Amino acid sequence: MQAVIKSLLLAVGIVLIGAVALLIAGRLGWLAGAPPVDLGVRDGRLKPPSATRNSVSSQASLYPAAPQRKYAEIAPLRCEGDPVSAMARLVEVLSTMPGVTVVEARPDYLYAQFTTRWLRFVDDVEFMAAPDEGVIHLRSASRLGREDLGTNRRRIEAIRAACGELR
Repeated sequence: MQAVIKSLLLAVGIVLIGAVALLIAGRLGWLAGAPPVDLGVRDGRLKPPSATRNSVSSQASLYPAAPQRKYAEIAPLRCEGDPVSAMARLVEVLSTMPGVTVVEARPDYLYAQFTTRWLRFVDDVEFMAAPDEGVIHLRSASRLGREDLGTNRRRIEAIRAACGELR
């Protein structure tokens, strides 16, 4: 019985040490990942969805060869009026959200980074005004890992709810 208790205490100790090490690594920025060098708009498109289940894109259907295309599909933001005008409202909404840094804001394009509170993971989020479609296209993707447990999708839906109908 004493050997079982010792083994259990050892296992708990190892788990605690691992959790503390992970937290320290996150706080030091070691889990942020490197910013992608290929963000932005190219030929009227945002970057394709990630090959893993850690991104969403309103333009996923434009990339039929993308491995996670079906998982990544999400609706663009609808706008009342001109999507370029609605981008200013989008910047206002983002500025109220926790962990966001707006990196680039132009009338037709917005790039923001979301940083998680404890482990400091960074997700890259882009928005592109598409006046001819009356929408704002978007892409949200985690820099690290293979799975985000729906975080990027929930974030975009929270932005959608906060924006209501963009004006």
